[in-house]
Amino acid sequence: MLSMMGGHGGATLPKAQAIKDATMAHFILKSWDRKALFLHINGAYHSDYFSSILWYIEQSQSDLDMMTITTLIQEDIHSFDAEELGKADFYLVIDSDVTTSY
Repeated sequence: MLSMMGGHGGATLPKAQAIKDATMAHFILKSWDRKALFLHINGAYHSDYFSSILWYIEQSQSDLDMMTITTLIQEDIHSFDAEELGKADFYLVIDSDVTTSY
C-alpha cells in the first residue's frame, strides 16, 4: 500500500483505508434489501482480489452472491495480461491512450 501511494500517508494510511472499507461494508449491508440487486461503485483498491469491502461483507453475510468489475489500462486491448487474472469477476480493458480524468 505504501509503495502504491508513493510514501504518502505514512504507516497509518492502511489502517484508515481498513476503517473506510469496514464502514462502507456496514452501510452496504444496512441499506441492502434482499429482494433487490445492490450496486456499489468504488475504486479498485476497495474490491480487487475480492478483498477489502468484500472481506468485511463476507464476515457478516457469507451467504451473499457478490461479483466485482475492475478496469485494466493496457497498450494492447486485444490481449489480456494473464497476471491480472484473479482481480475480479469481470474486466473492462481500456486503451492506455484514452484520456483519463484523474
